[in-house]
Amino acid sequence: MLSICKKEFRQFFSSLTGIIALSVFLLLNGLFLFVFPDSNVLDYGYATLEKFFDIAPWILMFMVPAITMRSFSDEFKTGTFEILQTKPLSKWQLLLGKYFGSLMVMLIAILPTIIYAITIQSLSEQGGIDTGGTIGSYLGLVFLAAVFTAIGVCCSSFTPNAVVAFIASAFACFLVYNGFNAISRIPAFQSGADYYIEMLGIDFHYRNISRGVIDSRDIFYFISVIIFFLTITHRNLSKR
Repeated sequence: MLSICKKEFRQFFSSLTGIIALSVFLLLNGLFLFVFPDSNVLDYGYATLEKFFDIAPWILMFMVPAITMRSFSDEFKTGTFEILQTKPLSKWQLLLGKYFGSLMVMLIAILPTIIYAITIQSLSEQGGIDTGGTIGSYLGLVFLAAVFTAIGVCCSSFTPNAVVAFIASAFACFLVYNGFNAISRIPAFQSGADYYIEMLGIDFHYRNISRGVIDSRDIFYFISVIIFFLTITHRNLSKR
């Protein structure tokens, strides 16, 4: 499993595409946070990263599929998946190696954004940022990236076409993140079912953790969704 993880990690950074994807992620977040007027924290008047944690999930919806779309698609297309099957690896070891390799890339992408918190803290005249809320938000962002990575790897296991895998995983990430929240706002569900429908979406639990309150139910939700999509991926691999 470790060898597959290292291979995925090195393969991503050995190409110009990987470096460009990380650069675009950091550039977009920086522009939204410090340049664009509607989301500029310097004009907001408060030392907070709330704008960043509102925008980051939407950027991750496209960045994560770009990273994971080749996980299994290229293996199917080039025929190397059959070669991997001859290795002394179980399907779970192969799958987890691919998953954690992609997840490590995402964590490296998120890590430099801590500079935003340090910058805002140093610019604040009094009080500073809410440390508890910021830590909770970063934890939520890591779990969000972990779920999106599981979805991306899962979609990549359905097709040998990387572009199809990208489109499918981007749509699936959007649906799981915001789809249930949108459905809960339908008037027919306003009699009490709206709350339970909203709880099925990632956005509900992401916002809970972003408040700085670490609830075991939210963590259990994220882990359950990750296991769900990885299990589907494992079944797809077993059929091949």
